[in-house]
Amino acid sequence: MVKGASDRMKFSIAVHMERRSPDESMVQQADQVLEVVEFADKAGFEIVWATEHHGQEYIIGPNPLLLLTHFGAYTEKIRLGTAVIVAPYWHPLRVAGEVAMADVLTGGRIELGIARGAFQYEFDRMANGMPQEQGGSHLREMVPVVKKLWAGDYAHDGEIWQFPTATSVPKPLQAEVPIWVAARGYDTFDWAVKNDLNVMATPHRLPMSEVLILADRLQTALDSNPGHGRPRFLVSRMSCVYDDPADWTIPVESMREGVRVFMGLFNNSSGVVNGFPEPISIAEQDARGDYRPEAMRKNMMFGTPDEVVAKLRQYEALGVDFFSYNAHFGLAHDMVMRSLELFANEVMPKFAHGERATVEDAFSEEELQELQAADGEALRRVSAGVLV
Repeated sequence: MVKGASDRMKFSIAVHMERRSPDESMVQQADQVLEVVEFADKAGFEIVWATEHHGQEYIIGPNPLLLLTHFGAYTEKIRLGTAVIVAPYWHPLRVAGEVAMADVLTGGRIELGIARGAFQYEFDRMANGMPQEQGGSHLREMVPVVKKLWAGDYAHDGEIWQFPTATSVPKPLQAEVPIWVAARGYDTFDWAVKNDLNVMATPHRLPMSEVLILADRLQTALDSNPGHGRPRFLVSRMSCVYDDPADWTIPVESMREGVRVFMGLFNNSSGVVNGFPEPISIAEQDARGDYRPEAMRKNMMFGTPDEVVAKLRQYEALGVDFFSYNAHFGLAHDMVMRSLELFANEVMPKFAHGERATVEDAFSEEELQELQAADGEALRRVSAGVLV
């Protein structure tokens, strides 16, 4: 059994609109994303996540709450989460009130994911050029203020925001809106545990050893904060399931094209013309070993149903409570839908019952040796923390 977690890993899905060319219809993008969400609702995904980004077509999401409220009108059960609201772009009163309004309009299904932000390109336009590394202070001040505004009248005199007595109008429909924090560094994991917040993390395009590192940061934070419960722990990967093993090149090539755009944005090193970011060169991309085709095939959640089940068992064994299926990275819509169908029908049922996978069951001897070589102490701590 797993300490403080559900018996088996659950599944959420991350969606967004994206355009690679001005010739692509925005209306069609919106319709196709809604089709994905409606399918996920019927298929039994627990949460759909919508993101926040500004001024670029690579990831279109100027207000995730607007999109989630739209999704709520077409779905019945799936919960609706922000992944994420970027704290430096918002005022606490806006977050509290708009999240609460979305919760009311969707029948109490909102999950608030919040983070410091990442793209300097956006900080230069949304946060007066503040270095994105400084966004953590906004995150840490924002979360407790929002909670207090939901509770009632509250006046705030902080380092970033100051305002006289106010409250959230409306109040959330839920007695307690679940809050998730995007975390990578240990300090954020530690802060999340101290404040009883759920954790969402991404290993980006790095190998399984990075998932181990993230799981170990959570476990170390738990060990350092006795008396606090174990938060829900979500890990996200680009995902694609296919019938023919030879089709692995399709999601890999789509992702490699997207990575060239992402890296230009992330490093603030490429121009953006009328919303379309310019990609870095293939040579720059391939200078990073984890961006080469075979590495992406191995590290991402790409594979036939059996291959994906085997990969997911490894996440479960390392204590991941929620796997977030990242659906959009430039794939053709028909392949997105076929992949979801395979995932829902042939992958998710394998995690519906039975015992959670263990490290010994989920990893081959060779894979365990790789993790031992990467960080044997982390593997020991995580294994001990996951199993009672």
